Amino acid sequence: MKKLPSREQAIRFLYKSGCSNNVIKHCKSVAKLAVEIAEACKERGLNVDLELVEIGALLHDIGRAKTHSVHHAVIGAEIAKSFEISEDVVSIIKRHVGGGITDQEAKKLGWPKDIYIPQTLEEKIVSYADKLIDGSRRVPIEKTIEEFSKELPPEAIERLKKLHEEMMDLIGDCKCLP
Repeated sequence: MKKLPSREQAIRFLYKSGCSNNVIKHCKSVAKLAVEIAEACKERGLNVDLELVEIGALLHDIGRAKTHSVHHAVIGAEIAKSFEISEDVVSIIKRHVGGGITDQEAKKLGWPKDIYIPQTLEEKIVSYADKLIDGSRRVPIEKTIEEFSKELPPEAIERLKKLHEEMMDLIGDCKCLP
């Protein structure tokens, strides 16, 4: 099994792949919040890999080096594989978009057959934290849902709401949430 890159290595991968300073700032903000959410989970007795959450969150948008479309998830996964980054991180990258992408949606997008809905606690935490960061600012989930509702079909919004509810059940009234 490949080991996780360090925080410094992950940030170097972002630069090396061509991510803009704004994308890197966003990734750092998502990582900070994701770790806070993961720590809240840990305090409630959940088994969560804090290091995986941080590195996955730092690298979740590495595909934005090449595109700012929804395809940044699969492109990011390919970039991460090219850097020989662990499969756990690759999964976070490809599963962080929205509340996840269904098989049908992935097929329509022309993506390889795979699972694009967050499965593990770490994947869910990174995906959720990403929805609470606009640029590098923390925003309430309601703002994200409102923005996403302008572009995404109702079933995609439902998946996002479901992710939010699941996270609320896990972390309760975490001070880290905007």
